[in-house]
Amino acid sequence: MATYKTSEFKKGLKVQIEGEPYAMIEMNFRKPGKGAALYECKLRNLVRNTIISKTYRGGETLESADIEEIDAQYLYRQADTFVFMDNKTYEQYELTTEQVEENWKFLKEGLPCSMLLYNNNPIAMTPPNHVELTVVECEPGAKGDTATNVSKPAKMETGGEFGVPIFIKEGNVVKIDTRTGAYVERVSN
Repeated sequence: MATYKTSEFKKGLKVQIEGEPYAMIEMNFRKPGKGAALYECKLRNLVRNTIISKTYRGGETLESADIEEIDAQYLYRQADTFVFMDNKTYEQYELTTEQVEENWKFLKEGLPCSMLLYNNNPIAMTPPNHVELTVVECEPGAKGDTATNVSKPAKMETGGEFGVPIFIKEGNVVKIDTRTGAYVERVSN
């Protein structure tokens, strides 16, 4: 198993601490007047999604985590389980509602996404930055309401609800930014 020295610490690094995978989300280097340099790190547990803070002295090492990122495709939902397929091996993986988190709002059949595997077990998925979803339910815009930046809730084909401009109607296809959940543009009528 590979290891990382403190001099290699950086944001995005995947390491293993006490047998669990972590992603380094913040790293600050500090050199006090005396003694060894300090590396203050914030790490996110990739299985439980908790955040810890740890400080390491210069020269210490951390084990690399056996994390692999694969291209996958969302297939379907079965109760509280989401089924994905590896695009290369056609192997199917299942994620729970807790592992998918709020990303369920963007998942429609055939959606390409990336999946994190830890020791060949799926632990998380990331949808593409933008998805196109069909509006299935929304209030009609009030006639004469021409104020800019006015939005209304709209229910999408996935069951997720997003704020859209008042001119959007049922049946419209809209582009949503999956990182923020914000409306980007209308794709078609």
